[in-house]
Amino acid sequence: MSDLFWLTEAQMARFEPFLPTSHGKPRVDDRRVLSGIIFTNRNGLRWRDAPTAYGSHKTLYNRWKRWSDKGIFARMMAGLAAEHGEQKTVMIDATYLKAHRTATSMGVKKKGRGRLIGRTKGGMNTKLHAICDSEGRPLNLFVTAGQVSDYIGARALLGSLPDVDWLLGARGYDAEWFREALKDKGIRACIPGRKQRKKTVKYDKRPYKRRNRIEIMFGRLKDWRRVATRYDRCPKVFLSAIAFAATVIYWL
Repeated sequence: MSDLFWLTEAQMARFEPFLPTSHGKPRVDDRRVLSGIIFTNRNGLRWRDAPTAYGSHKTLYNRWKRWSDKGIFARMMAGLAAEHGEQKTVMIDATYLKAHRTATSMGVKKKGRGRLIGRTKGGMNTKLHAICDSEGRPLNLFVTAGQVSDYIGARALLGSLPDVDWLLGARGYDAEWFREALKDKGIRACIPGRKQRKKTVKYDKRPYKRRNRIEIMFGRLKDWRRVATRYDRCPKVFLSAIAFAATVIYWL
């Protein structure tokens, strides 16, 4: 196939610091396997439908599942994003990701957080909460069930905010506790007030116009079919799919 995806040597060099050390028998070629994982995730294929040029589909799946469980793909994104320190502005927002029927088993494992899939007006969904920099590049990601409030995601991401001047957010993040938490960090909130507020909240509309960049980021992530539609039951594996897509799109 002429349209197969292959990582370059330069891109593999950026991945190298985050790859686990091989013990015992050497691993199958990392470049071939990671290229196959990217191709499969981007096109939303079953693992058994991966092109034979990438080797055995069992090898692709086993590598994907094992490294996802270890959090390696999430660390790749966090590590590469940290190299580009944002000093001025970050943005926060959330989006819904449709859950496929193969992922909607609602069984809850003991001592676990469940499947992180919830019922909304649009059906069964997972919600992706994200922080991105001034260029619309993802810095941190967090997933919850679809019906969970944006405030929950904001609280979870609050501690990972970099030292910046501004945070841009939609009206759904208008909460006094959130504004106070940002103030304590020395960050100015550019968030419109809710319509039911009795007292009008002022915000700077000039930087707020740039908030569309996080919406564009969500759109680019959803170009990957395994992100736009959740096929994975395990939320950690699904988050790995999102983080790996973000890494390939923005940080390589």
